[in-house]
Amino acid sequence: KLMKRLLFFFFLLALFITIPMAVSANDIIIELDSLNDEATIANYQKSINICEKALKTDPDSFELNWRCARAYRWYGELAKRAGMKDWEDICAKYGKMGMDYAQKASELEPSLPHGYYWYGVNVGIYSDGVSIVRAISEGLKGKTQKNFEKVYEADKNFENAGAILSLGRFWAVLPWPLNDKKLSLKYYREYQKTEHFGIAVVEGPIFLSELLIDMGSAANKTEAKQLLGNVKTDNKYFKDRIQKLLAKLDKQADEPTSR
Repeated sequence: KLMKRLLFFFFLLALFITIPMAVSANDIIIELDSLNDEATIANYQKSINICEKALKTDPDSFELNWRCARAYRWYGELAKRAGMKDWEDICAKYGKMGMDYAQKASELEPSLPHGYYWYGVNVGIYSDGVSIVRAISEGLKGKTQKNFEKVYEADKNFENAGAILSLGRFWAVLPWPLNDKKLSLKYYREYQKTEHFGIAVVEGPIFLSELLIDMGSAANKTEAKQLLGNVKTDNKYFKDRIQKLLAKLDKQADEPTSR
């Protein structure tokens, strides 16, 4: 009887210890997702601080690792959009850190898309900081393609169909002869058919318009102008990009056609 009582006592003790830990971990996840709902530089810096503190005691947490990668990516992206001082250095540093956490997440849960997706978009941020050419020289072209394709195969709708849009962008921005405009357009057209085009992600119509302008032809330019005119955003960064593209179209329209 004494042994049974002791076993029961230790069972209760373990239960009382683990339940608060589980509740605490769940609270952290809820807080991180709440901070993500309001995308600000301050919120993502706070998310990074929370993640890194929690990861010191639970380094093999899949949920914390991919959320930390998300926070690093968005911090870099928003720093770029805001034109912060030394934003390129920020993108290089934060993109690299985000890649590391995303890589860990994909190793922890290789069947889920989270780690692969956040790895790919963090490479994008890193490339903004150091240049695409340098990123390619570091072997990141193949890794980025592989990671986005894994997300595409696992769950096309993940993160607002982000893998479809990202693959379109990937093949559009690579320097010649690595780029593939036809393949880029294929992915963009697929993304255009999703519910996220121009709504959840403003970049969709802008990226497609850039490609259409680059590919040329009167029909492509007409479509690009229509797409850009339909974008709804109050974000200065995107409004400036739209105005630059419209100005480019106007300039091309004024240029004399060669005979």
